[in-house]
Amino acid sequence: MKYNFDEIINRKGSNSYKWDTNSNNEVLPMWVADMDFKTAPPIIDALAKRVQHGVFGYANVPDAYYNAVIDWFSRRHCFKIERDWMIYTIGVVPAVSAIILAMTQPGDKVIVQEPVYNCFFSSIRNNQCESVSNDLIYADGTYSIDFDDLEMKVADPKAKVMLLCNPHNPAGRAWTKEELERIGHICFRNNVFVISDEIHCDLVHNGHTHIPFGSMGPEFLENSAICIAPSKTFNLAGLQVANIIAYNPQIKQKIDKAININEVCDISPFAIEALIAAYTHPDSEKWLEDLKNYLWGNYQMVKGFFVEKLPEFPVLPLQATYLMWIDCSVLNMTSKELLDKMIEAENIRLNEGVIYGKAGEGFMRLNIACPKDTLLEGLIRTEKAFKSIFAEK
Repeated sequence: MKYNFDEIINRKGSNSYKWDTNSNNEVLPMWVADMDFKTAPPIIDALAKRVQHGVFGYANVPDAYYNAVIDWFSRRHCFKIERDWMIYTIGVVPAVSAIILAMTQPGDKVIVQEPVYNCFFSSIRNNQCESVSNDLIYADGTYSIDFDDLEMKVADPKAKVMLLCNPHNPAGRAWTKEELERIGHICFRNNVFVISDEIHCDLVHNGHTHIPFGSMGPEFLENSAICIAPSKTFNLAGLQVANIIAYNPQIKQKIDKAININEVCDISPFAIEALIAAYTHPDSEKWLEDLKNYLWGNYQMVKGFFVEKLPEFPVLPLQATYLMWIDCSVLNMTSKELLDKMIEAENIRLNEGVIYGKAGEGFMRLNIACPKDTLLEGLIRTEKAFKSIFAEK
């Protein structure tokens, strides 16, 4: 491995949301979905060069930016994007909010699949719409889609949009082509527009493939908007850059208007340089491949630890993302109670499952995108916390 993902970087005092939010400096944060690794060297070099210029005014988005996105998705995901379909913005969450604004009226219903990324709920609520869940089916240690329930939910005339998490956070699923096709056909028959959040698309693991929702034919392109970003892939969330892929010109015009209404229509010169370096430099791609291998090793480490030390807590298979989903239902307590107990007992912070919807109750989400020594410390603290809770019962 060329890149040193074992390096422990002190992020405390860097205004890190992940590391500097806790008032207790002893808390080990394994919650917020960013990585504790330096990004790819070509990205750092590109940003350093831009800093040396010394002038940071408003930026035009150059052809190289569009070409970088187009080439990356063609090469990595067999998804042929055209420049005319693209809208840039400051992040996937603002993108999702703007698309909901464009495609709904207050009081409309937006379908999600709980447990699901918590910011979906605020994007729906802030647009005065109602969230309706097509709960995923949890059985045999993994999740699948309840298509019968989905048929019923999209048949409601007030259902206008389905918000798809592809790959899925926090369940770690990389949806198959067959699953996505079935979602599309159910939604399109009922005139339900699909927003596909594909922010984790580059972090799909061994034996699995990311299928862009819009890559499956004209009907899928026509009736969807796809949200993409380099932020999870290259640990660039703080630079705030994302893109919306909207093929239908009329829909794209509505989304573009909503982006401007929400005032999230400009990106920084640093975002531009970082994206171009991420998607075009060969060493960035090599860094990503090494990263994925390291994350897979971390996943195997966590899985083995839980089998040996905490067999009462099933760890779900990780097909995509760097976020592991742990079934803590054996404790028979709310995930918020468990979170508080873990912090109190061992200064370890995970994400409580209930923030991902009622279907997430009894689960915890663990971020494994950190050096192995940090991960092991987090696992040891988690084991001690779980065992101390058992001892109290």
